[in-house]
Amino acid sequence: MKRRSLLLGGLAVTTTPLLAGTPAAAATEAPRSAAVPLTNLAHLDFLRQDVTPPDQPGHTTYRLADTPAVGALWTYAEPGPDGTYRRVGGGAYHPDTDTWGQGAYNADDISRAAVVYLRHWHQTGAATSRNAAYQLLRGLTYLQTAEGPHTGNVVLWMQPDGTLNPSAEPKELPDPSDSDASYWLARTIWALGEGYAAFRGPDPDFAGFLRTRLDLAIAAVQRQVLVRYDQWQIIDGERTPAWLIVDGADATAEAVLGLAAYVDAGGGATARRALRQLAQGIAALADGDKREWPFGAVRPWALSRSVWHGWGGQMPAALARAAQALGDRTLLDPAVTDSAVFTPWLLTSGGPDNGRLPTRTDRSQIAYGVDSRVQSLLAVADAAGRTGFGQLAALAAAWYFGANPAGTPGYDPDTGRAIDGINGDGQVNRNSGAESTIHTLLSMLALDARPELVALARHTEVVERVGTVLLEAEHAARHGGATVVTPPSAWTGESLISGGYVDLPAGAGLRWQLSPADQPRLVLPVVDLRPGVPARTVWRSDAGPLGQVDHARIGAQGNSPAPGALLPVTLPGELAADATELTAEATTGSSATVDAVMLEPLVSRLTLAGGGQRTTLLRSAARTPRTAEVAAGGTGPATVEVYDSAGVLRSRRTDPAAMLRVTVLPGGFTLVRR
Repeated sequence: MKRRSLLLGGLAVTTTPLLAGTPAAAATEAPRSAAVPLTNLAHLDFLRQDVTPPDQPGHTTYRLADTPAVGALWTYAEPGPDGTYRRVGGGAYHPDTDTWGQGAYNADDISRAAVVYLRHWHQTGAATSRNAAYQLLRGLTYLQTAEGPHTGNVVLWMQPDGTLNPSAEPKELPDPSDSDASYWLARTIWALGEGYAAFRGPDPDFAGFLRTRLDLAIAAVQRQVLVRYDQWQIIDGERTPAWLIVDGADATAEAVLGLAAYVDAGGGATARRALRQLAQGIAALADGDKREWPFGAVRPWALSRSVWHGWGGQMPAALARAAQALGDRTLLDPAVTDSAVFTPWLLTSGGPDNGRLPTRTDRSQIAYGVDSRVQSLLAVADAAGRTGFGQLAALAAAWYFGANPAGTPGYDPDTGRAIDGINGDGQVNRNSGAESTIHTLLSMLALDARPELVALARHTEVVERVGTVLLEAEHAARHGGATVVTPPSAWTGESLISGGYVDLPAGAGLRWQLSPADQPRLVLPVVDLRPGVPARTVWRSDAGPLGQVDHARIGAQGNSPAPGALLPVTLPGELAADATELTAEATTGSSATVDAVMLEPLVSRLTLAGGGQRTTLLRSAARTPRTAEVAAGGTGPATVEVYDSAGVLRSRRTDPAAMLRVTVLPGGFTLVRR
């Protein structure tokens, strides 16, 4: 499960360790007919478990007396030497009591598994998926607290015998887990909203129960979160909304997905108001542009201007669905920018990492992050009518088929197993837990529903990636008292330092040697900005001046978890293609802190191949149209599609040439397919 851990002061994940894996346990992709669905529920079925909980005050569910067993889902699955998997809970196992430090089953995964089965039932009509969704929703609502001061909130963990564990070990916030708003409350709203929409026709009685429980959850959000609606907090000089669930656009987005489904299915004025207010909070975290961090993304965390992470990044999807449900185009605009400007930058610069904080300090990638891109791009494509976003979604989904840092399939459609992730060094985690399985299957369901995208998604290798280059400050030549500092913890409370940083007193400097490039680049020093600290650095290359950074150009700390902010600052000058040296000099005032430098090509690119096809994505950070040469590869004519910074198709042509000259519009993207 992925969630932000304020207890640990950073971004944390509860997972089993990364394993090297064995050939028997590896996910492999066998050739499949286009008519054979990609979605295989076998492994998710394996993780399911019916459990009969004991009587516990404040907890009950639909027809519990008639059907005492409710649906649950094991949290993890680990492979053995023979390739078979065993189901595992969270935290330390205590064999004497058959309990886990956290539990065997959790609301985060039960809720999202219910969404998988609901969508599969909707797409295929499978009675088995309807029954699985029914049981899981009964189990989820059992975890919801139905009476008392925490009514509507949700207990996160359940032990194998059905006993609830409100205070897990290790400790998580909120503690007890049903004492405040949480990620699992947001995900419960997601499942209940889609559940109500699915069951209101076939089973009105059960749908009525789900509606009652959803209204309890919405009431909990109102009294704990939306009571602060239209209140703003200052984060390093910037106003951010104070009415997001756990201060997160990521958590809030998953609640919005459920609320949008509920409103579409007839949810009342209270749900509509909550949907609008939460969506407005998400939209308020849209930031940056084609040249400025975070490059048009909707940021996930209201308390930091430095953080973006792939997992839970369904903010564009939520805004698109809210825009449709409410008929409010203003909510769609930031989702379009995230899709058209940020996502091509993300794909060409390395993919949906677990942490751009703000540099690629956590390069691990998981299905949750991949699926969040896929779902968001498809939702925005549907809401805006922009087909190019669907093609970007297919390129993002190629991760599952081998176009990833490990060069290995992340999903086996013959078994339904998904890997639990790829570490930053390319090491594969061969575990196949609930979260990775769930989000992989959500992506497969989306592809099965759009067969025209499947061939594009089935690229199996990354041929070329030209994107962000990171220069570490501690690797530069230093003079004038410049000092490398390795902090006791790289986590500042709101960002993650990429190794060490360099302290530059007045008169000190840094120098990097560069290899010539084939195009100009943007230069973004990643520096610690502190209000009231009179520090300034001057940046030059051997081809000319680039600009200055005022290290005090940041507002008051406010509610930010740490003073100052570690941020990339785009210099006004561009680094010439033939530059071979980059320097930074601290001028007057206090010491300046430099963590790294991001070099961004004006036109970045990603080329994928496999299945007899080759596709190149180009993305522009330039102010004017640029041309680029692309080796199309393959046979037959190539298709060239040019999109602007809003994802609108501006031109389309076919070309038989082996080497193509293509246009990339400012802030836009171009796709070349053969």
